[in-house]
Amino acid sequence: MSDEITPFRIDIPDADLDDLRQRLRQTRWPDPETVDDWSQGIPLAYVRDLCGYWLDGYDWRASEARLNRFPQFRTEIDGVDIHFVHARSPEEGALPLVMTHGWPGSVVEFHKVIEPLANPAAFGGDAADAFHVVCPSLPGYGFSGKPGQPGWDTGRIAAAWDQLMARLGYERYAAQGGDWGAQVTTALGMRHPEHLAGIHLNMPIAFPGRDNGADLTEREQAAMATLSHYDTWESGYFKEQSTRPQTVGYGLVDSPAGLCAWIVEKFWAWTDSDGDPANVLTRDEMLDNVMLYWLPGTGASSARLYWENNGKGFLGPVTVPVGCSIFPKEIFRPSRRWADKQLTNVQYWNELDKGGHFAAFEQPETFVSEVRACFRPLR
Repeated sequence: MSDEITPFRIDIPDADLDDLRQRLRQTRWPDPETVDDWSQGIPLAYVRDLCGYWLDGYDWRASEARLNRFPQFRTEIDGVDIHFVHARSPEEGALPLVMTHGWPGSVVEFHKVIEPLANPAAFGGDAADAFHVVCPSLPGYGFSGKPGQPGWDTGRIAAAWDQLMARLGYERYAAQGGDWGAQVTTALGMRHPEHLAGIHLNMPIAFPGRDNGADLTEREQAAMATLSHYDTWESGYFKEQSTRPQTVGYGLVDSPAGLCAWIVEKFWAWTDSDGDPANVLTRDEMLDNVMLYWLPGTGASSARLYWENNGKGFLGPVTVPVGCSIFPKEIFRPSRRWADKQLTNVQYWNELDKGGHFAAFEQPETFVSEVRACFRPLR
């Protein structure tokens, strides 16, 4: 295995784009839903309209150039090629920061926050808040390699991230994440505390303990109700990807319309968007993210992360400094006292009034402010 870090640019062959357009033209559509809402899934008219724009209005080459404005690299760690964005700050005292996305996200989620985090002075901020920003693509996602053997759970990914940061020359760094990225970041806090200034989570996983499960506040009752709704109505994707990722992968890799529906439904369910994700994300932004699944064909390999972590819990408490930003439309919003049991050194906690699961994507200015506030006293 080589420690070499090689520059990377996204450069998709024209033939791949021609193939996508042909598949979109030949989509075999299902019959429409029998309700007038999203309760049976993403509506036919919504998907047809978005896929029509994907075919005739969306400009991948413009998006490709936009995505390539950041320095990107690949390096092999533990037998898998890891793709990552690495935006060095112009500020000498910048704090290294590794940010990890989840499913159905990608490094596209962070493209509105990388520059303000790396160069705050250019965006009206304080140079003392600068970060050297590293955004890896999870193994099996985006332009990272696809593991050929089982075992790539969030703990192993955390070990790879720790090795990546060391390879980049960062002996001490901060970590941030939501969704699977929150679990990877939590695993970093548990397993590699000696290298961490602290961690920031926008989807901390914490549940009531035995001593307060029957004594719930109104806020905690609402959190449990949200979790119950998720389990009953929103978790079908989770069950399928946790148990049969290969089965669902065939359709996701073969049908762009199927992949688009699978992902964009989650933008509807998990964004703070008043019923239409296009209220907070442009169609181009949604399709940029979908393309990072379509082009490298990661329908099965990305879903497999659910299988890898099925039934695995956390191994112990997190003692490094922790910050948590709780957005109102997050899938699950634990209370501070629940979090304190798992995250024993919470030094920053804030509950926001706007935003959802894809915090950096939906509310980039708020996200940047939260990350800066969390790590300001930890530098």
